[in-house]
Amino acid sequence: MKKHVPPVHQIELRIDKLSELFNSMDPTPFHHCDLDRDAQEYLESWAMGFPHSSHFRIIVHIEQMPDADPEPLVQEAIHNFFAYKAAITKRQIGLLLQEGRTSLGIGLAFLLLCLLGADLLTGNAGVAGNTFVRVLRESLIIGGWVAMWRPLQIFLYEWWPSVRRGKIFRNLAKAQVHVTPATPK
Repeated sequence: MKKHVPPVHQIELRIDKLSELFNSMDPTPFHHCDLDRDAQEYLESWAMGFPHSSHFRIIVHIEQMPDADPEPLVQEAIHNFFAYKAAITKRQIGLLLQEGRTSLGIGLAFLLLCLLGADLLTGNAGVAGNTFVRVLRESLIIGGWVAMWRPLQIFLYEWWPSVRRGKIFRNLAKAQVHVTPATPK
């Protein structure tokens, strides 16, 4: 059986000088650890347009090439930056799922109390036909189900876009990175 090989997509980035790739406000003592916000958003926006299983080749075109070969520095910076983003995303997914489990427990307990309250209201046969009691009973049932909204929102909709972003970040962290002199415009 033939193994599926994910496609490799090329993302090209053109900058005037190497310092434009890095965040000049980075307070860390490590040389060029943080990517510039514009460069980061550019790479992420292109990568998000491809399937999450895609692999990437990033080519950085630099107009004013430095004297020393910048490729190892650029490669390390891009790999480290997106590995860090992938780790943060994984942590956020864990926190979101923990919030979902907590919300589910609270929601189920509240739903159970509301349904028990609604059953108690209808258990009294003398007031079963009372409009006020019917409205109160239906309000309890609806309120109980509304309490389930947040856990359902988390488990059905919120977690999977973050998982996709995390996969893209992991693939960007493993991207082939090449640096070339830019050709004149």
